[in-house]
Amino acid sequence: MSPLLVLLRRELALAWGRGGGPLPALAFYAGVTTLLPLAIGPEPERLAVIAPGIAWLALALASLLSLERMFERDFEDGALDLLALGGPGLEAICAVKALAQWLATGLPLAFAAPVAALMLGAPVALAPTVLLCALVGGLAFAFVGGLGAALTLGSRRGGVLIAVIVLPLFAPPVIFGGGALSQAASGIGGTSGLLLLCGWAAAAVALSPLAMAAACRNALD
Repeated sequence: MSPLLVLLRRELALAWGRGGGPLPALAFYAGVTTLLPLAIGPEPERLAVIAPGIAWLALALASLLSLERMFERDFEDGALDLLALGGPGLEAICAVKALAQWLATGLPLAFAAPVAALMLGAPVALAPTVLLCALVGGLAFAFVGGLGAALTLGSRRGGVLIAVIVLPLFAPPVIFGGGALSQAASGIGGTSGLLLLCGWAAAAVALSPLAMAAACRNALD
């Protein structure tokens, strides 16, 4: 079996075994979408207008919850040193860790996004666009978030620092995804926003592992 596939299975097992998998992120996501009507009022017309955007923004914030564990536990017990000395390059290892983060947290959140949007009053026809944006955007959030997790290795209050580093980098996909959903809700299609979101996700997948590996080497040295 490929070492990278073994690492992927290990990361998924650790995510479910120690971190509860997607359950904390899903609970946060459900809490945000539940509290929103209490804050702005239960009028269906008002909720229907902002439902896709709120579902998308809540997904971005929920993606932050488990980023701190991506590298920190391996850094503390020495496993990251062994992984860095292994056969696959550290860039590939970082890419697999980010992919596991998306599979363990981002993917369940993506499937919850259309449900949350519909519960807030979004049109049923908008659900496929919400799901597609959540799948692509969640992949970007996982890889960009992995960069923040790598940069904060060994620091105290890493979760706060990750949020400070990552949130500005989350702004472009949030804008592109929100634009795609707004266009789709207006009936003019969301192709341009979706293409920009896909481009950002592709750039994150291609470039973030390089930066993650460099940050991990710096922390290990």
